[in-house]
Amino acid sequence: MKITAIESLQWAEYPRLMVVRVHTDSGLIGLGETVDKIPGSKGALHGTIAPLVLGQDPLDIEGVWRFVMDNIMYHGYAGAETRALSALEVALWDLMGKHYNAPLYHLLGGKTRERIPTYNTCIGFGPVQDYAAWHDDAGALAKSLLADGVKAMKIWPFDQFSEGSFGQYISLADVERGLRPIQQIRDAVGTEMEIGIECHFRWNRVSIERIARALEPYHILFMEDVLPAVHLDEIKSIAASINIPVIGSELLMTRWQLRDWLVKGVSQIVMTDPVWNGGIAETRKIAAMAEAFGVPLVLHNVAGPICHAACMHLGAHIPNLFYVESVRAFYQTYFPILSGWKPTVSDGHLDIPQGPGLGVELLPEMLERADLTREVSGGEGLAKGRRAMGDHWAVEEIR
Repeated sequence: MKITAIESLQWAEYPRLMVVRVHTDSGLIGLGETVDKIPGSKGALHGTIAPLVLGQDPLDIEGVWRFVMDNIMYHGYAGAETRALSALEVALWDLMGKHYNAPLYHLLGGKTRERIPTYNTCIGFGPVQDYAAWHDDAGALAKSLLADGVKAMKIWPFDQFSEGSFGQYISLADVERGLRPIQQIRDAVGTEMEIGIECHFRWNRVSIERIARALEPYHILFMEDVLPAVHLDEIKSIAASINIPVIGSELLMTRWQLRDWLVKGVSQIVMTDPVWNGGIAETRKIAAMAEAFGVPLVLHNVAGPICHAACMHLGAHIPNLFYVESVRAFYQTYFPILSGWKPTVSDGHLDIPQGPGLGVELLPEMLERADLTREVSGGEGLAKGRRAMGDHWAVEEIR
């Protein structure tokens, strides 16, 4: 079996998503996905990665991945190239599952759990406006989430106050304003709802510590990305100085960027994203590294149904899973439009999709929509099956 074409799909209604389809001479098609900063990822996919993988065996996932990584390492891999490679790699696993008629979690070695614990990131989309809801009455939103089976939620009530000082200072008055939605949740549902606080690395250390001290009485589940992920020592100091667990960071790509984070013991919990960090196998390697340090893992999941399915399979397999992030506003609205699949939540847990590979497919009508932008890279490719390191093969081909 050989890869014959790499196809990217993007819809104007869902501009944050890029779906990747890997075509083969057997007729099997694998689905992958990445999210955000799509122009760069699309350029990397078609301009850099597709010429390397066309003509390769899609079942050689590790070999294909390493060949591409060896090449993109030459000029700085962590960004558009790795996001594009992640989407491609997810599609290769989907292809393998279809080839062997096995779900992804079986290919990974089986399940350690039957249900996937989740928290809801309170974003709004279409008719499900969870972002507006927690600004209006977070207590009412908490009741709505509980009614839908969701028992943990994440909000970011302090971000709005960072603009004026560029995150250098937060007043006590603004801290109190930021606490209001948290107070509303506790007043409405008590401790039935777990609360995570996203910080979006908007604050300096002194401001984050002021916020954390104010949050401590509210039994907060975690604080995420308290500083930019490049400041390992400072984040470690914050994590040691406050009484709320710290999570970081979906911004770290591949096991190499997570390695020092774990060796240094930067945070109590780590987070990674399989459609950003290098893919499914890379996520498993990161999880194994974290497990060796006794650190639980959160899977970042704010994309579409393909990423969500991948996170469900990974969540079923990974022993040290803490939570998988999910977005009710996405899976209740556009997931069924793209794929016909609407995940269900019960008692704070998500279900695992069934069927070969990821267990999710695009609906045929998605390929006929007027707002679809499609780009296809085909042909024999340039690498001709080579596994040489670096990009010197390209020079030789030009000669």
